[in-house]
Amino acid sequence: MPSNRSLVDDLNRELRLPLFVAPMFLISGPELVIAAGKAGVIGAFPCPNARMIEDLAAWLPQIASELAAAGRPGMWAINMIVHPTYPRFDAELDLICEYKPRIVVTALGSPRRPLDRIHAYGGAVFSDVISAQQARKAIDAGADGLILVATGAGGHTGQYSAFALVEEVRGFWDGPLILGGAIGSARGIRAAQALGADFAYMGTRFIATPEATVSDDNRDMLVRTGMEDIVTTMAVTGIPSNWMRESLDRAGFTPETLEVKKKIDFSNLQDTKAWKHIWGAGHAVGTTRLVQPVAAIVDELVRDYRQLVAAEASAPQWPNDLSHKLEDNAA
Repeated sequence: MPSNRSLVDDLNRELRLPLFVAPMFLISGPELVIAAGKAGVIGAFPCPNARMIEDLAAWLPQIASELAAAGRPGMWAINMIVHPTYPRFDAELDLICEYKPRIVVTALGSPRRPLDRIHAYGGAVFSDVISAQQARKAIDAGADGLILVATGAGGHTGQYSAFALVEEVRGFWDGPLILGGAIGSARGIRAAQALGADFAYMGTRFIATPEATVSDDNRDMLVRTGMEDIVTTMAVTGIPSNWMRESLDRAGFTPETLEVKKKIDFSNLQDTKAWKHIWGAGHAVGTTRLVQPVAAIVDELVRDYRQLVAAEASAPQWPNDLSHKLEDNAA
């Protein structure tokens, strides 16, 4: 397995943008992952999106073979739940070790469980964390990279500002770092880098795409939703999560029920009925104003990103040196 910083260098040579399309529950599938990889960014999906383990066994070779045929091998990642209540952990890990994604993202628990087997085939484990304390635990457990989920992320969200979270974690971690939470534009990607992240995690912007496994109603709702329409609640999963208010209203949630703290239990994620009409989105939902293919979104982000970099090159360099002005005034 490459060293931590060499992995960042390898990815930067291959990517058109320092961007991962975040794995999204019931949204990311083979079509979205393959489209992202072909467009020149890393696509990812959560294992539970494959309702049956047999579905996952079909998805993995499809993703690997199509991206290899397109000249984009390795441009994908997979997200697995390591919480002890999740029953498919062992079966999913067996398949992961068979198809060998470059990066495995662990969520909702310690990355230690799959670490040895993923390292054995040369893969890297990135741990999804929401605090500096969790980051330290993930590093101690042997994680190769960190994904910091800051406030404003869609679905399961963090509670800390990206500004403070990256700053604190960079005080003790110099390895690969991905930042997620309310990033929906090229400006957001560039800002993540300025804060100290190597890559940005962007999810919500890619929900209203033809490749996402959502309904047209969901896409239309995203287009008309703004960040003031996003609600944070523990009532759906037991973990603070961001959802579109309109979908919660339709599902019968009231202000009282939204205050309920549900017990965390990931044993029934394959029962999609409970999630069919409750739709997540992050604070960057306002950047979604059209239904667009993945490739069109990435092309737009690449164009905007290049313009930002060009503008930075010609911008005044701060802070200004005022010493000569002070000398003139003194004279």
